[in-house]
Amino acid sequence: MKPMAHLGVGIGWRPEIADAVERLPGLDWVEVVAENICPGHLPASLLRLRERGVRVVPHGVSLGLGGAHRPDPEKLAALGERAVALGAPLVTEHIAFVRTTAPAPVLEAGHLLPVPRTRDALDVLCENVRIAQDALPVPLALENIAALISWPGEEMTEGQFLSELVERTGVRLLIDVANLHTNRVNRGEDPAAVLDAIPLEALAYVHVAGGFERDGVWHDTHAHPVPGVVLDVLAQLRRRVDPPGVLLERDDDFPPEGELAGELEAIRGVLNAAGPRPSAPLPAPSHDSAANPAPGAAPEPVPGATPDPTPGPGPAADRVPRPPAAADATRTRVGLEQAALLSALVAGTPVPEGFDRQRVRVQSRALAAKRAGVIAKVAPELPGILGGEKAYREAFLAYARNRPMTGGYRRDALDFAEHLLIRDLPADPAGRRRLTAWWEERAGTRPPRRIVRWVRTLMRRAA
Repeated sequence: MKPMAHLGVGIGWRPEIADAVERLPGLDWVEVVAENICPGHLPASLLRLRERGVRVVPHGVSLGLGGAHRPDPEKLAALGERAVALGAPLVTEHIAFVRTTAPAPVLEAGHLLPVPRTRDALDVLCENVRIAQDALPVPLALENIAALISWPGEEMTEGQFLSELVERTGVRLLIDVANLHTNRVNRGEDPAAVLDAIPLEALAYVHVAGGFERDGVWHDTHAHPVPGVVLDVLAQLRRRVDPPGVLLERDDDFPPEGELAGELEAIRGVLNAAGPRPSAPLPAPSHDSAANPAPGAAPEPVPGATPDPTPGPGPAADRVPRPPAAADATRTRVGLEQAALLSALVAGTPVPEGFDRQRVRVQSRALAAKRAGVIAKVAPELPGILGGEKAYREAFLAYARNRPMTGGYRRDALDFAEHLLIRDLPADPAGRRRLTAWWEERAGTRPPRRIVRWVRTLMRRAA
């Protein structure tokens, strides 16, 4: 495997801190959530960063390559389009499942959930990775995730699972040291053992993020300062390898600009403690056709990297032995296992045998709270209509207890409003009229159903 290009020290670009990111001293690169940008309408801040020579890497969160289903061709195409639009040297995703294939309707987790470290799950994951590699115009790297729960009957350690994944697919790894610490607290896994087991020559870059511990559970929030214990894991990794890049992630409760700069400086301090790294400066990416090849075309070589003898991620993966495609029976087994767990987490069904029931309940509450937070951002009018943040949260968590998300957050917001209106809620007539108007305005040309007739009755009653 050829060495990765040197990226340096970067930060996750988010709209809320876009101006601050542009002012951060010594910033080498940024990462952007792929699903949050449109290739034809890139934020002006990202364009200015690119003009300065700051690399931009798209980071996907919705493929669910660890799921029992084969990757969605449209999602793969969209991820590739963003890589091309940004002139990115690679794209990244997660070793996780995010939805089920059965039973109908499909259940959405709204979160990255761990795959079981079994031969069946690895076979499915490897085939999905190869499908993704063949579809993407740039190399793919996959991130280890933080987990609260462990699967019963696992056959491999985290290190063994990641090593075999790399061996069988040639995929690169994005190692999140905060996730390694999370799994140490929540699942008793030693970060050093993982770092000793994985092929560090496959390292694409590293994530660093904050969180906190409460009642013996580490919450990987990306909304708290990076603690010393996470920087210690970064130091362990640095003693083993000089990482091509390290990135600070922050997704919420953004601190003042000076605190972000201080966290980046702390990361640089850990990296420099083992001695200086050789560096090759990256030129400013141009905006001509060479920097933005057509989808499927091989990207231009990145300065500082040794080019592969064959272009693109697909042929590189072909240089390692490929097992037969995962049988449909294997996918069915994995799908049923994942559906049983996800249904317990989001639909209130019994916890599958062998899982820690208390941990599953904690995870279920965390998923519902996260879902409520996202809905409040997607539909910011709802808390006001329902009488404030507390009243909104109570109503939404009651709704979500046995009502899984099946069609994305915007659909979920409409379903939540329908749920309330059917029950003559909110109790305040003025609030009910406002919620009715809000729903009607956003439901569009949806075919009339019982709920539509009910809402019209409510409107007539309110008038």
